[in-house]
Amino acid sequence: MCNSSSITEFLLLAFANTQELQLLYFALFLGIYLAALLGNGLILTAVACDHRLHTPMYFFLINLALLDMGCISTTLPKAMANALWNTRAISYQGCSAQVFFLVFLFSSEYFLLTVMAYDRYVAICQPLHYGS
Repeated sequence: MCNSSSITEFLLLAFANTQELQLLYFALFLGIYLAALLGNGLILTAVACDHRLHTPMYFFLINLALLDMGCISTTLPKAMANALWNTRAISYQGCSAQVFFLVFLFSSEYFLLTVMAYDRYVAICQPLHYGS
């Protein structure tokens, strides 16, 4: 007789064992999450509304703000829900999705930062070729 059990969920480590500290962590995570969304939303709004900022560097900055919003929205809502509802479980599919999106968004962010660095290099070191 072989073992035919399958993994359906993982248990995450809790930040604290007491409910009061978990509520404090929820409030801290909520503040960080809202600050990140507000800051990136302001960047998106400022660049989208001002036509003078429609240059390649600000195009990259908009994409960087979107990727940052995606990165923080991948993990923090589940961490806040676990802290608020005093649970520790995450489904196998949910964990896989979080890991996939986090790796994809971080690698996209690093690629975009590399392209932005090259853009600045061309603008500074070869200003006559920057337009092309």
